[in-house]
Amino acid sequence: MPELKPKSTRQAFGEALATLAEAHPEIVVLDADLSKSTKTDIFARKFPERFFEMGIAEANMIGTAAGLAFAGKLPFACSFGCFLTGRYDPIRMSVVYSQANVRLVGTHAGVGIGDDGHSQMGIEDVALMRALPTMGVFQPMDARETELLMNYLVNDWTGPAYLRLTRQNLPNLFPAGSDFEPGKLMNLNPEVTVADVICIASGATVAEAVGASQLLQARGVDVSVWNAHCLKPFDRETLQANLGKAKLIVSVEDHSVIGGLGSCVSEVLSELTRHPPLVRLGIQDVFGESGDPTELYDIHGISAKSIAQTVLGRLKEHE
Repeated sequence: MPELKPKSTRQAFGEALATLAEAHPEIVVLDADLSKSTKTDIFARKFPERFFEMGIAEANMIGTAAGLAFAGKLPFACSFGCFLTGRYDPIRMSVVYSQANVRLVGTHAGVGIGDDGHSQMGIEDVALMRALPTMGVFQPMDARETELLMNYLVNDWTGPAYLRLTRQNLPNLFPAGSDFEPGKLMNLNPEVTVADVICIASGATVAEAVGASQLLQARGVDVSVWNAHCLKPFDRETLQANLGKAKLIVSVEDHSVIGGLGSCVSEVLSELTRHPPLVRLGIQDVFGESGDPTELYDIHGISAKSIAQTVLGRLKEHE
């Protein structure tokens, strides 16, 4: 079987959306003048009568999506993550408070978008969405997991949900033949039975965490890498059950360390009497900047090389 080429999760989303819509006539799509970028143009070409181009008016789009949900449709309202979640009050009142069955889709997540710079980087969006009661927050690590999440969000999830997607292509990491367990952390290094380090990552940084684990393994450090595709509700049970005798826990995200994955892990650990120290890697309470995505991941300490260096430094401190 030929190896699948890397693909962005926004591309996988657009393809999955158009496929699922064949069997689900209730699916409608709204976009804010970014359909070529969000990849909803794939759906629009296939189902033009179910696609609504709302223009550069995200707040209006969100309210319209809520109305369509109450009319029996399953709306996907799409834009760049920073533009979509920047219209917080309509999301809060029209979608969440009203319990509208809306799927909010934010693409171009994190500093990984590169040259476009901070004005288009969603690095606070997870924190905003997690703070809303009943809002589900999801972020797949690759194309296959995006397809599986889309199937779940269409067929099984009820209520508001936020799906966070990448601009950049990501390697295929979802293990062939593995079952998808919605909401559950996935161990990508099951062969590591006794871990020195537990690394939890989400979205684009899962690949970086896997790369870091390989670098660390070469230095004699055993790392278990866990993929968190669901940031709310967060899988506290699996995390607590797999701490073992680890010396260090590391969270890695292309998002602010405030309110994102690092906060999810911190909240779980705060309930325990004892736990290993936690290092939160991500955007450290600063704005993003324009640059090459690879360089930006190095600058913010979330590249494979940077993660490995941080882990080695922290382990040395605790010797």
